[in-house]
Amino acid sequence: MGPVSDRDTIDQAPTDEVVELPAKARLIRLVIGAAILALTLSGTVFGDDYAFPFGPPRMYATRADPDTPVSSTRVVALTDAGEEVPLSGGEVGLRRAEFEGQVPRLVDNPELLGLLAENYLINHPESVPLVAVAIIVRRLELRDGQPTGAYDDDVLVTYPLAAGSEDGA
Repeated sequence: MGPVSDRDTIDQAPTDEVVELPAKARLIRLVIGAAILALTLSGTVFGDDYAFPFGPPRMYATRADPDTPVSSTRVVALTDAGEEVPLSGGEVGLRRAEFEGQVPRLVDNPELLGLLAENYLINHPESVPLVAVAIIVRRLELRDGQPTGAYDDDVLVTYPLAAGSEDGA
């Protein structure tokens, strides 16, 4: 029998015939469905974000207190004048989530911050000379889920660059 086209099925009369799966096929589907359900339930109770999709991402699975401060991490370069030049947000080829995932590594190896400054200066040759790079966590205060305007900045690490360096290191 050759391929079936829409034209072949248009001319067929409707039928009430029900085609059932063989018992073995139903059993296989039932076992697979039960296994997925068991993994999902156990991941919900015992899993963490690394077990996804069988452990829920906690960020979406739990609710935070609406009065709990919100943390925002950023990396900035500093100029001689003390001005901040943002390096996070894609300025150095890393998106925010990629950068935030590397914060512990950058704190342990602050010389890597110099590489971020180098990359920034390569992409922005007109930039003023940079003297340091810092990772700053800003904790924004909330009341009933709304920002109050109050915040605290915590500098996790600062890496000094060669003073007035235009090559970033």
